[in-house]
Amino acid sequence: MQWNHEHLEIQRTLKRYIDDHIAPHVDEWEKAGIFPAHQVFKGLGDLGLLGLTKPVEFGGAGLDYSYGVAMAEMLHHIGCGGIPMAIGVQTDMCTPALARFGSDALRHEFLAPAIAGDMVGCIGVSEPGSGSDVSSVRTTAKKDGDDYVINGEKMWITNSLQADWMCMLANTSEPVGGNTHHNKSLIMVRLRENGKLVPGITAHKIEKIGMHSSDTGHLFFDNVRVPRRNLIGEEGKGFVYQMQQFQEERLWAAASNAGGLRQLIDLTIEYAQQRAMFGQRLADMQWFQFKMGELATEVEALRCMLYRACEEYVGGKNVLELATMCKLKSGRTSRLVADTCLQFWGGMGFTWDNRISRAYRDGRLGSIGGGADEVMLGILAKTMGIAKKARD
Repeated sequence: MQWNHEHLEIQRTLKRYIDDHIAPHVDEWEKAGIFPAHQVFKGLGDLGLLGLTKPVEFGGAGLDYSYGVAMAEMLHHIGCGGIPMAIGVQTDMCTPALARFGSDALRHEFLAPAIAGDMVGCIGVSEPGSGSDVSSVRTTAKKDGDDYVINGEKMWITNSLQADWMCMLANTSEPVGGNTHHNKSLIMVRLRENGKLVPGITAHKIEKIGMHSSDTGHLFFDNVRVPRRNLIGEEGKGFVYQMQQFQEERLWAAASNAGGLRQLIDLTIEYAQQRAMFGQRLADMQWFQFKMGELATEVEALRCMLYRACEEYVGGKNVLELATMCKLKSGRTSRLVADTCLQFWGGMGFTWDNRISRAYRDGRLGSIGGGADEVMLGILAKTMGIAKKARD
């Protein structure tokens, strides 16, 4: 896959915006544990960067997914993991199913403002005890006249302390024959009106070891009424829609990591060229040289797999297996690169404000969020025909 002029122009535009409006504030926002999502997203929306792959009639650019990958790759220039992840939630995690299966009314109400940067969205899947095991979510949305009445909780929700709406996975009926794949639906839920939480919703901040600038919440829903017209697509198809949505999320994870990991290697090489020990520079030691070569090879392998998956996805092929491999490889490579580089930085790598130590903290989420490594391996076991597939 080759970047054309349009791909590169998107990256140049994004880099200029990052340099002018995001990077100068990253340290401040990391310490605050939150960044002004509405302000940042509005700037990105004004540049047309929040809807590259979304329908033109709702404010998107109508481009294929390779343009989203090009954007995701440049997000590493921000210099932390939290803000890129928050942007990725808006572009690739809470909006794909809405764009693909939502009614025109829903897309005008929620998608168009998200693309413009006028609304911040979040994805509501994970719950206490139901993270990677999506089929076990317990939140319910029961019919009552023209409304759904929602009860339950959602946890580990990125952007939720600022979000205007949530694309929520909830149980809209009882499972039939114990099958928990066909009783779930995706529903658009307004979280805030005029900046205040909708009655019945409470939110609490979760403190994390990394991704500090990205707000993460634990939300509770107590008899929250939502119009039944807020249903995305067909009732009972939510699990399927979410699995399709996950494919873009997992490709995004690999793309957002690829450029950033190579940057960590380059920063470490630059540091090693200055660090003297035992009468020579660290960069002159063969052990260091070989390790950097190994890490660069791992990162390039991740990028090549990503590009192949992207090409096939753009071509209309099912990339479940490749996207899963990309997600697995991305999380593990993030851990390997950050840990190895930190070791070469020595005591400096163990200081809080070091770019490498931040990547070490932020990157650990890659093997947990969006489906843990073990879940990815379980999916691969099924696509490879080793393990039994779930019942239809």
